[in-house]
Amino acid sequence: MTHHQNYKDSNFNSALDSTNIKLSPLLVLEVLKKLNNAGVLALNFFKWAEKKSGYKHTTETYNCLIESLGRIRQFKMIWVLVNEMKQKGVLSKDTFLMISRRYSRAKKVKESVEAFERMERFGFKAELSDYNRFLDCLCKSGNVDRAHELFDKWKKRTIEADVKTYTVLLEGWGKEQNLLRLNEVFREMKSDGLKPDVVTYGIVVHAYCKAKKNDEAIELFREMERNGVKGTPHMYCTLINGLGNEKRLIEALEFFEESKDIGLAPEAPTYNAVVGAFCWSMQMYDAYRMVDEMRKCGIGPNSRTYDIILHHLVKARRVEEAYDIFQKMSNEPLCKPVLSTYEIIVRMFCNEGRLDMAMSIWDQMKANSVLPGMHMYSTLINSLCHENKLDDACKYFEEMMDMGIRPPVHMFSNLKDFLLENGRKGTVLALSQKLDNLRNTQLVS
Repeated sequence: MTHHQNYKDSNFNSALDSTNIKLSPLLVLEVLKKLNNAGVLALNFFKWAEKKSGYKHTTETYNCLIESLGRIRQFKMIWVLVNEMKQKGVLSKDTFLMISRRYSRAKKVKESVEAFERMERFGFKAELSDYNRFLDCLCKSGNVDRAHELFDKWKKRTIEADVKTYTVLLEGWGKEQNLLRLNEVFREMKSDGLKPDVVTYGIVVHAYCKAKKNDEAIELFREMERNGVKGTPHMYCTLINGLGNEKRLIEALEFFEESKDIGLAPEAPTYNAVVGAFCWSMQMYDAYRMVDEMRKCGIGPNSRTYDIILHHLVKARRVEEAYDIFQKMSNEPLCKPVLSTYEIIVRMFCNEGRLDMAMSIWDQMKANSVLPGMHMYSTLINSLCHENKLDDACKYFEEMMDMGIRPPVHMFSNLKDFLLENGRKGTVLALSQKLDNLRNTQLVS
């Protein structure tokens, strides 16, 4: 550790010492949660608290610190802490599951499995629920293949899979859009004598709709009903969306009516799906009628409702109508435009070459404390370049860097080409310098 680091630590410690607060595990946990993206600071604070007389770290405070260190991949340090926890008798199964999750997110699948299996060496017996959670963490980090391999291995000798185990794999293959493997798991589950529940059916129906296989999705839905399982709002929503996207409007509306007939309370996502179905068939009058109905039921509309309508109006190049709707939104208390709404409208005006409008909406967005992201800057800056408004393009490019957003390489090279064509070498050098400074800024460790 450098002299500089020592100096920083002693400063940090003396600042903390001067607070003179009585420490409790709950307070320490709150502070560690606040520092969850600053692993090094979290560790320093943890060590400082440890030295205070009358204070002892708990399972929760250790786990919270391990989570922060996992984010910055400090795995060596994590295992040091695990051994400490073991000595103090505060080690838990959750600790191992958490470390596994961090490894799998860091794409270290082998280490993830080893961490989970190491649990036994520390004297813990893994239950079925632990296996399920571990397989879920592999699937959620995109390692469904490996999860399936482990499932096959464990099923032979270690675990007796339950509905939850199969559901985890079904969800994994559904997200990967691999219907072949999904069906294989679904068949195996049934031949194991396990009855799919409403969650399982929901996942399978969703996967089929997403793959645009709506007929198979409906068939599964009917099979579910025959097995005495009632549909949920989420499932009706999925089917209405799937059919709506294929312009199968009449069938989508039949499912909507059916959801009402079986006594499901009206929910915003279901209505939004119906709004979308009308939009796909460009029946805008009916879409607006549904929005009014949402108001009457007291369930919306929300910004998602309007985003759906705007998306379809923009696609149909009904620019004035889209802008009208956007302005109406700004006056509705529960429907203030959100980032995605501003993105739709700014992109629309950019594509129409009406950059004055795009920039005025941009200002409105900033005035409403909505912060643009990298894609939005990209859209605006590229359009300004093509319209030869280079001063404005440079202004937004600098604003983007001031916000700490790193521009992608292609974006800067595009702007650079336009500037050089206009003989503005000085501007290019100034921007390059600023960009280098941004790229070389290191966060304090």
